[in-house]
Amino acid sequence: VQLQAFGGGLVQAGGSLRLSCAASGSRSRVNFMGWYRQAPGKQRELVAMFANEGSANYADPVKGRFTISRDNAKNTVSLQMNSLKPEDTAVYYCHAVVVGQGTFWGQGTQVTVSS
Repeated sequence: VQLQAFGGGLVQAGGSLRLSCAASGSRSRVNFMGWYRQAPGKQRELVAMFANEGSANYADPVKGRFTISRDNAKNTVSLQMNSLKPEDTAVYYCHAVVVGQGTFWGQGTQVTVSS
């Protein structure tokens, strides 16, 4: 199973980006778990994750600014990021679990927010 993340880039503070992650090569349903990020010199941290019954949980720093969504038919997950701040600068990773095959991570997409 491969997860391909894309949509990162350079944006000014206050701007928006939309990240997407597409899964391929799976024999079973891909259960997207969420998005994580890792800033230079810091540990990888949770940004947003799906909870039960279609709801989502967000890290406090991104609440009200980021929205996670998924399209099961297309095997994709997205992260809409609005009102970006310099502290959002990081490599963003998507995460998924496939029953019987394990857990998978995307290769990461760089988001850089300039002040």
